[in-house]
Amino acid sequence: MNTQYNKITVSDEPVTKLKNAADTVKDITVPDDIPHGDMPGDKIEIGENHIAKARTIFPLLVKELSEKMSANPYHRAVVAVCGGSGVGKSEIASLLSYFLQSAGIGSYTMSGDNYPHRIPMYNDAERLHTFRKCGIKGMVDAGVMSAETASAVRQLQAADDDANKAHLDTDTWFRSYFEAGAKGLDEYLGTPKETDFEEVDTIMKAFKDGADKLWLKRMGRDEASLWYDEVDMSEKNVLIVEWTHGNSDYMSQVDIPILLNSTPAETLEHRRSRNRDGKLDSPFTTLVLELEQNKLIAQAHKARIIISKAGEILTFEQFQKLMSK
Repeated sequence: MNTQYNKITVSDEPVTKLKNAADTVKDITVPDDIPHGDMPGDKIEIGENHIAKARTIFPLLVKELSEKMSANPYHRAVVAVCGGSGVGKSEIASLLSYFLQSAGIGSYTMSGDNYPHRIPMYNDAERLHTFRKCGIKGMVDAGVMSAETASAVRQLQAADDDANKAHLDTDTWFRSYFEAGAKGLDEYLGTPKETDFEEVDTIMKAFKDGADKLWLKRMGRDEASLWYDEVDMSEKNVLIVEWTHGNSDYMSQVDIPILLNSTPAETLEHRRSRNRDGKLDSPFTTLVLELEQNKLIAQAHKARIIISKAGEILTFEQFQKLMSK
């Protein structure tokens, strides 16, 4: 990727405007159609719940931005809106960006879903292949592979039921398959095997280093939807990245991680309402959501702002208590 760029002319105006930003947009009316993330074909459906959450987050975000933008020589900062798939990252990130723009602080919303190594169809296939490959190997390592168990696992795979935890109680050999498969899948999800974190980090650093333009990747849901756009950043002071993995340890340039908390069940229900992907109720999808949730929980201590599904701001201690129930 070409990372050569010119640097912006520094102005103190955005930092000054931050002081009154929360009051400026306190009662602002949100139109039906506002700019949103840059993933091709992605649609957002902003509801009153999203608006209420964004209004709750915004004053806290302004305080965080005041510190980070003042410390940056170009008065820039990177914000990550993270959480489980379908929890409302796109909507809330878009609203926060809209509020900033309305207060006179330039903001751009970038989708982290543009940066996996594979388009969604192939990435979904790689996730499933990884689970099954590791599961089969786990059966061999545990000494439970036989013609009979091989036939049984093939039948479960054909029915897309080989990630169903219910079989742990009925088939003694299944535990070796499931646990090894889940471990292998966990070592793929949200890691550099799946996603180009280095590229995302490079983009964030270039932004904070004053880039006036950036080449940003576009990845749709088919093979023909893959390209780069040169995006003008000369009037932008905040880069908001909406992404499940926005608080990942594989990135070093996020200044303000915001965690939108939800349970896997809540996440699955939201995805079902959007009908974003096939096989939403499959045991494998449920397993993926659970593993992603575990990663979000492990990373939550770094979040500067945590908000619950009900729209309440949580301390990290409150978050821990909530998730331990």
